[in-house]
Amino acid sequence: MAKPAAEQRGRHAADEPADTDLSKTDEPAMVKSADNVTTGPTADEPGQREDGAAEKPGSSADASGTEDPAAAKAAPPDVKPSKTGGDAKEDASDAAEDDAAEKAAVATLTDGDKEPDKWAEFAGRTEPPPNVARRAARWAGRTIRHEWFIAAFLSVAAAVVMTWPTLRYPRHTIPQDIWDPTLQAWQMSWSGHSLLTDPARLWHANAFYPELWSFAFSDSLLGYAPLGMIGEGPVAAIVRYNIMFVLAHALATSGAYVLVRQLGAGRTGSAVAAAAYTYAPWLLSQAGHLHIISNGGIPLALAMLARGHGFSFRHGYRPERRHAGWALAGWLVAAWQLSLGFGIGLVFAYVLALLGIGALVGWQVKRARRWAVRRPFGRKLFFADLGGGVIFAAAGGLLAIPYFEVADAHPYARRGIEEIELYSPPLRGLFTAPEHSWLWGGLHAPLRDSLGWPAEMTLLPGFTLIALALAGLIVSIWTIKQRLLLVLGVAVTTILAMGSEFLGGKYTYIPLLEHVPGWDGIRTPGRLMLWVTLLLGILAAGAVCAFVDRVKEISANRIPPWPSPWLRLVTLVPLALVLIEGINTTPHPIVPVQPAAMRTVEGPLLVLPSDQLKDENVMLWSTTKFQDIVNGGSGFVPKKLEEVRQVTATFPDQNSINYLRAMGVRNVVVVRDQIEPGSPLLTTIDLPVDSLGITREDIGSAVVYHL
Repeated sequence: MAKPAAEQRGRHAADEPADTDLSKTDEPAMVKSADNVTTGPTADEPGQREDGAAEKPGSSADASGTEDPAAAKAAPPDVKPSKTGGDAKEDASDAAEDDAAEKAAVATLTDGDKEPDKWAEFAGRTEPPPNVARRAARWAGRTIRHEWFIAAFLSVAAAVVMTWPTLRYPRHTIPQDIWDPTLQAWQMSWSGHSLLTDPARLWHANAFYPELWSFAFSDSLLGYAPLGMIGEGPVAAIVRYNIMFVLAHALATSGAYVLVRQLGAGRTGSAVAAAAYTYAPWLLSQAGHLHIISNGGIPLALAMLARGHGFSFRHGYRPERRHAGWALAGWLVAAWQLSLGFGIGLVFAYVLALLGIGALVGWQVKRARRWAVRRPFGRKLFFADLGGGVIFAAAGGLLAIPYFEVADAHPYARRGIEEIELYSPPLRGLFTAPEHSWLWGGLHAPLRDSLGWPAEMTLLPGFTLIALALAGLIVSIWTIKQRLLLVLGVAVTTILAMGSEFLGGKYTYIPLLEHVPGWDGIRTPGRLMLWVTLLLGILAAGAVCAFVDRVKEISANRIPPWPSPWLRLVTLVPLALVLIEGINTTPHPIVPVQPAAMRTVEGPLLVLPSDQLKDENVMLWSTTKFQDIVNGGSGFVPKKLEEVRQVTATFPDQNSINYLRAMGVRNVVVVRDQIEPGSPLLTTIDLPVDSLGITREDIGSAVVYHL
């Protein structure tokens, strides 16, 4: 319905700029009716009639109610002539009726009859809030596309391939050999079982009866205790060990990748450093030592701490990127890494201490200069570091108590200079690969034969890694100062890894052995190659990233401006070479089957024959009942156990029976298929025992003597 002309002119007036001042326009002369009613608006109350009704601003009319053409012509364009009296009231009533009729007509129309608004397509639409399923799907999509998730997934996939065939027969085989891996499978099982049943007895394990603190005779792998709560028995222990063996490689890869990325390297360079750190050839000789393979917490904790403190090599210290949560998480991961064992955890603790001291000293130096940051930590980060450092120190202190108890009770367990000399590798050992290296194992056999202890002296970090690190000294994304700092770190850690072989260790390793707390618990200096490999990887990442940047510059003029598929493949050549050097031929022997007697016989018991290696299998067999066993294998042999083995060499005889009874041993299990040729047990195992006051029982392949 068309609107009155006066009303349309009023709308145009409303559309004028807000600063329009109607009082400054040429107003028409004020016309008064016979009744002395003002027909024009006043400056104080525009558009207000005498009767109180609202009038359209700027209207003008004569006393008779008709519009005056002359007055309308003289009025400004935006001012409508006004009406007075009954005519004005009538017009207002007519306009109101017209508006009501139009609204009623629109209301009676159906949706199909309404004329579509051609501008509605451009209006914003309010979407309903997503439900839980849609929000979960969006979160999952963002997570899957995130770089860290992709890196973790590829790390797990690479670990499965590079450790193959570990997961081929996970219930029956175990990597490297059936000795130390079975000991560590027992460790995870015992910690989980103890925490579920009797946490107070955690450090007094069922092995090495009647010794106390026996769980601290080796690196405990206590951080894996939650996994030890799943399943029971030797088969579950083997499956658990194999899964953790693979996941330990995956964590090392992803942790090193995240660290090098945090330092400022690109994806390709970080991947090369991560692969070199995890699959360096020298680590193949440590495949039977899960506590050495489980090193991923080291780079991961360093990455979190660096991120929390806003630090990287490429950009230096950026206070605006500080994050207290990441710093606290870094301290917690560091504490978890320490709980896996002091073999590599102790050195990690000292590295953290040195980094902390270096950061404080650097801040004090910068503080004396004007460009120093006044508040480098902030309140949140300060308390995160304080709390995290206290947690880390408390975890280390509590974990150290059992080991100090063992050192006091067994002082001969301390590592002396003679033992360090036995395991110290010469310089040629740094360029010699283990026998289980697919690429170099056969070629380096003559070099290995010249080493005194090849298992701990074949310390090749990888020729590809060495070459890339040397290239990184010349061309790199790192600054000259950073490269020199990395080279210094490589030199120091390499000298320490050589133990007493560098200048007799007089000024290097031996002072640490004699004066640094806990250092005498490190038996093999060569395991410090872990830090050599990490620093070489960071140097190599700098060279690879510089190479990738050069490829991007070459491809900048292409359309589209990114590297061709061939150039992309060329940038992956360093990664492929590093992985090829890490291919293994590690054996996966079948684990000896648990004798049926171990599932029923109560303890304390002794399993014969007993020696350092066989006892590690016995510890695994005890994971069904966890009965107390005299047997045990570790980094040292307690004198009590050594005495038991000597006394029971002629078992069963009266002397050995009396000795075991005095110890509290109730049963002796002799496993037939474990007896070696020439052992006295071959002849005594079937002799009658009636005169000895004991009974004999055959259970499967074992003979059980009840004392």
